[in-house]
Amino acid sequence: MESLGIEQVQVIILAGAIVALVARRLHIPYTVGLVVAGLIAGGVVSFFPIPLEIHLSKDLLFRVLLPPLIFEAALYIDWKKLKLDFALVSVYATVGVVLSAAVTALFMNMAAGWTWDAAVLFGVLIAATDPVAVIAIVKEAGLKGRLRLLVESESLFNDSTAAVGFAVALAVASGISAGIGSSVLMMIVSVAGGILSGLFAAGISLLVIRSTEDHLVELSMTTVAAFGSFWLAEHFQTSGILAATTAGLVVGNFAARGTITSRGLEYIKSFWDFAAFVANTIIFIILGISLAFQDFALAIIPAVVAVVAIQVGRAVAVYPCSALFGWTSRRVTATHQHILFWGGLRGALALALALSIPTALPYRQAILTVTFAVVAFSVFVQGLTIPLLLRRTGLIRAQNNAQL
Repeated sequence: MESLGIEQVQVIILAGAIVALVARRLHIPYTVGLVVAGLIAGGVVSFFPIPLEIHLSKDLLFRVLLPPLIFEAALYIDWKKLKLDFALVSVYATVGVVLSAAVTALFMNMAAGWTWDAAVLFGVLIAATDPVAVIAIVKEAGLKGRLRLLVESESLFNDSTAAVGFAVALAVASGISAGIGSSVLMMIVSVAGGILSGLFAAGISLLVIRSTEDHLVELSMTTVAAFGSFWLAEHFQTSGILAATTAGLVVGNFAARGTITSRGLEYIKSFWDFAAFVANTIIFIILGISLAFQDFALAIIPAVVAVVAIQVGRAVAVYPCSALFGWTSRRVTATHQHILFWGGLRGALALALALSIPTALPYRQAILTVTFAVVAFSVFVQGLTIPLLLRRTGLIRAQNNAQL
């Protein structure tokens, strides 16, 4: 596993604090500022006394950085509200991901000239919206109400579909046959294993919490729930993101019922806000450093095709899936659908999957470079324009006054 030295972490957190101040003054998204800071650091790395040879890896992301971000986001989701839209979110996270992956793969094969193996592998890994990027943007933009619930919950739940699809596509690309039956079984096992892992870790944590009124013990057990659920699920090759999501939902909703003391709640909120800040800072600065060392010149055509493909794929995923609920009480307004479409950011999660492709596959570097290009587009184009779109449509102002 790639690790970070304490000196590197200190420098990154210091940079994050400075970026936060500058971004607020310039009225730009904090995450965009972090990536820019990373790009600058990567460009002048030789002038830094502390080594900055840091790269995103699946181990670093999954074992250290993703659990606190996913848990913190799920901690504040109201299950009663989520339950009302659970069918809609499930369709986005399953049918939507499959449609998006299929459209993207078709574009990469027909327009970019990639083989079907490479096109399908890329289509699947890039299909799911990235929970890290999406949650960071919507929180910073001040999005509230039902739309925020839909955006966040979809990004948290669609990982399972993409992860299983990626495993199947990678197996096929590596010469291992995988039929429809085994693929469906993998999906069921991944989802069920993730949920069970989350329930188990949350249950153990809540048992301890209910036996004490010590706020430090309460806080420590939430960290057990967050990391324990994620690591347990990944150990059994099931969905760690779904596990941490489940654990966060359970702990957060039980806390709202008085299971955790009022002092414990204050400490828990402060701690997880800070943990999310640190994790986001590390992820987006390292992302910027990694982007600085990418050579996009040889992949410009596939990159452009990919950017167009994922937008078309996202549109095919959002609008038809929303139309299925158009005549029900859970219909999604056209404005909300537009935000869901443009808010489908890709980020570190897609890069982690791309980095896990074996070096033996000849098209690994092409997929990795194009994935970096797509992530750069998501951060700089979509990330900068989403707040503007929210303000133009009046959603931020309207939701602050009347929780839509």
